[in-house]
Amino acid sequence: MNTIIIIFAVIIVALLWAVFMYNNIVRMINRAKEAWADIDVQLKRRYDLIPNLVATVKGYATHESSAFENVTKARAAAMGAGTLAEKGEAETTLASSLKSVFAIAEAYPELKANQNFLALQTELTDTEDKIQAARRFYNGNVRDLNTALEVFPGNIVASIGHFSQMEFFQLDASEAAAVKQAVQVKF
Repeated sequence: MNTIIIIFAVIIVALLWAVFMYNNIVRMINRAKEAWADIDVQLKRRYDLIPNLVATVKGYATHESSAFENVTKARAAAMGAGTLAEKGEAETTLASSLKSVFAIAEAYPELKANQNFLALQTELTDTEDKIQAARRFYNGNVRDLNTALEVFPGNIVASIGHFSQMEFFQLDASEAAAVKQAVQVKF
């Protein structure tokens, strides 16, 4: 009789542990999704600022139309990117094209003094900082989730629950440099 009680207790403990692990993985997935939503909000904010920035600079530098077209195309590509890899690549291109708009702005002293331009530049700088913070938060959550899915005994629950790893949101080094340069334009 004691053997049956011990076996029953072990089974109950194992089931409770499995439920706990399963719920923990679900919480981690939801945190990672929430973190991605934070990135998405900041990217949309940046997408909304870009047309105003382009319009302001275009008023002073009408002959630089190719740079403005590149920013518009890069913005559209970034907004339409599907996977995280595509999104990272599109964001790299967008940051590079924004760098060219800020470079154009440097050639126009009256533009650099324009209050609308300065306000847009400040907003864009703030948004870039928020994107970086949100990206770090998202990648930290994805790291924790992926680790939980790989280590024993979480990998057993992950395989039973058909959980899969999530992708990191990575931008290449040239994008990071482009963002840093665009944000640090001195007037």
